[in-house]
Formats: sequence, C-alpha cells, structure tokens
Amino acid sequence: MTAVEGTSDTFGLARRIEEIRGEFPALRDGRAALDGAAGTQLPSAVIDAMVGAMRAAMANVHGAFPGSERSTETVNAARRAVADLVGGSPDGVLLGPNMTTLTFMFADTLSRSWGPGDEVVVSSLDHDANIRPWVLAAQRAGATVRWAEFDVDSGELPVQAFDGVIGERTRLVAVTAASNAIGTRPDVRAIADRAHAAGALIFVDGVHATPHGPTDIAALGADFYACSSYKWFGPHAGAVIADPALLAGLEPRKLVPSPDQGPERFERGTASFEQLAGVAAAVDWIAGLTDEAGSRRQRVLATMGATERYLDELATVARDGLAAVDGVRILGSARRRTSTISFVVRGVSPADVVAACNRHGINVWNGDNYAYELMQRFGLGDSGGAVRASLVLYNDRSDVRRLVDAVAQVAVG
Repeated sequence: MTAVEGTSDTFGLARRIEEIRGEFPALRDGRAALDGAAGTQLPSAVIDAMVGAMRAAMANVHGAFPGSERSTETVNAARRAVADLVGGSPDGVLLGPNMTTLTFMFADTLSRSWGPGDEVVVSSLDHDANIRPWVLAAQRAGATVRWAEFDVDSGELPVQAFDGVIGERTRLVAVTAASNAIGTRPDVRAIADRAHAAGALIFVDGVHATPHGPTDIAALGADFYACSSYKWFGPHAGAVIADPALLAGLEPRKLVPSPDQGPERFERGTASFEQLAGVAAAVDWIAGLTDEAGSRRQRVLATMGATERYLDELATVARDGLAAVDGVRILGSARRRTSTISFVVRGVSPADVVAACNRHGINVWNGDNYAYELMQRFGLGDSGGAVRASLVLYNDRSDVRRLVDAVAQVAVG
C-alpha cells in the first residue's frame, strides 16, 4: 500500500487515511464521495457534539441560568475555534448561517458609505457569492464595478490582472483564496498589498481554500476572511473573521435591542447552538489528527500542512489519470491550486457524465457550481458547464481510480 493510499506517515498525520475514513458514518454507503467542494461529510465526533448539544438544556444567550450559560459558552467556544482555524481573534469572528448571507450583510454595511465615483473590484475567478453581493451593493450606491479577469488558458488570476483596475477611488476588492471550480489559488497577499496601497479594503472568500491547507489571515493581508464550516467537516454554518478594531468602526443594520458592541451586533437572529457546537467540534477534530504538541492553533496548522501535502499528491494522480483519457479537457493548469478538478468530455454533456458516474457509485457535480462568471469565460455557460470532482482528506486513490475508470467508459461511448 502506498503512502497516498493509506500510510499517512509521509504526510505527518497521526492516523492512516483509511482510519480517518472510518470516522465518517456517511462513507459507509460505499460511494466515492468526490463532492467535497459542495460540502464535506461529518466525522462521528462532530455528529456526537451536535447531538449532545440538542440533548442538553439550552436557551438564548446571556441569561442567568444554566441553559443560557451553556448556549453562551457554545457560541464563545465556536468563536475561539474558528479563530484558531484561521489565525484570527475570537472577538473578530462573526457567525451566521452561511458565507453568502454574511457577505450580503457586509456588502450592505460597507456600501452605505459608497457613492458615485467610488469603485469596487471583483474577480471573474470567484464564486458568485463573492461577486453578486458587491455588484448589487455598488449598483444601489451608484458606484462602479471593475473586473479583474483570470486567464482562460492557464486558469491563473495573476496579480497583474489588478493593475489598472485598482485605483485611488477603489473602496473594496473582493477576491477568492481558491477557486471552487478549478482550484486556482491567487497570490492574495500581493493583491491585498495593492488594495491597501490604494486605501481599499479586501474581502477574501476562503470557503474553498480553508479545508485544503493552513490558513493565516494576517499573512494573507485579508481585512475580512469568509469561510464555511461545512467545507471542513462541520455543519452548515458560516463565519467572517476580521480585526475587532475594524469591526468597531462599522455600523450594521440591526435591531435596537441587539448588542451594540462585539461581533454579536452583526449577527441577525438567534444562533443555531447545536450547529455551533459542531463548529467547535470540527476544529477540535482537525487539531486531533496530528501527534504534534502545542496549542490548538499549532496543531491545526500541523494537520492542515499535512492535509495539503496529501491532497497535492492525490490531485496529481487524479489529473494525470483524467488527462490520459482521450477526449477529456481539464479546465485550468494553475501552478498553485487545490485538489478540485473541473473537466469536460468531448461529445458528452456534463450531465450525462455525472449520471454515468452516479451509476458507478461516484458523487460528482455538473454545471457552473456557482462559478457563474468563470464558466461564462470558459465558454461553457450555455453548454451545461463542466464536471467537478473535489478531493478532501477522506478521499483516497481508490476513489480516484473509480472516477478515472468511469470517465474513460463514458468517453469511449
């Protein structure tokens, strides 16, 4: 058995990949779950934490009785966990139902100070959740939207794409840390430096990047960093992380009785406490995959470094296998990318490829996967988009072999 198939010593994980796979009840159905970019499955530890939270007495936060105290600590624990995952401050962690909802809220908040002549920069590489909220907010404010375009041949979003786009009237730059469709990882820090030099803020979509390697929002230069726990083995919840001092200067629309300070004033409505219990448990589970000592943050970094090494090798096997199939075209060839692969098969619709994969017990997606502008740029918007296979930590070479074999059968008709 090779290191990629199971012996994770090469990559620095404390448990073999097959042991890790065994911690996911949903994988017992025997299917190849190559749909991680649309949401990962949950390990038993996370499921148990959520069930435990629902079995315990809970109530709204900040009350003077045990059920309320339990809820308050659950929220605080989730903030601490997310901060350890990405390198932020718990006081700067905003929690919500998903990244899209939170991004719309920030677009509403930030755009209240925009006006005619101001400019907002978005990227055609991005998921629409980091495009449309800003485009719509700019339209309401009378601001101008400017586009940084990725290179269709390579799939790269070079820093130079922002030259001449970011200017003295730029108020905000929105960019992804990794494409959810083709995996491209732009040089976010260099883009952030350009934004900051112009006096603009940068909002980084880290939803797809976070489960694929270590995250340090300070190193990225992100003013706002968004992620979703259901992409890193947690429940359906979102978070935006920012400097507490930056948040203190913003005025979100909120109810009068809701808190006037801290991240809570950005969070609309009562939190889903059982989900937040799962958020904290997911970070604990990630931290527990390494034998390295240290703080939870240090252990998370060790695990995610090992994860990145493992997935880089596994993705190379997948890309090489698919590229060897006659008629398969892989979208993009960026130098830095995650283990997510979008491809088309000549003469076969993406929907038919996915249907064939389903018959072989393989979970993959077809369509634009909300990378709407990206698929338009590839000329695939009107032809069904592409097939997307996304590898995460619980995938192995057997999953990859099944995918390549199924696609090869489809390609020969």
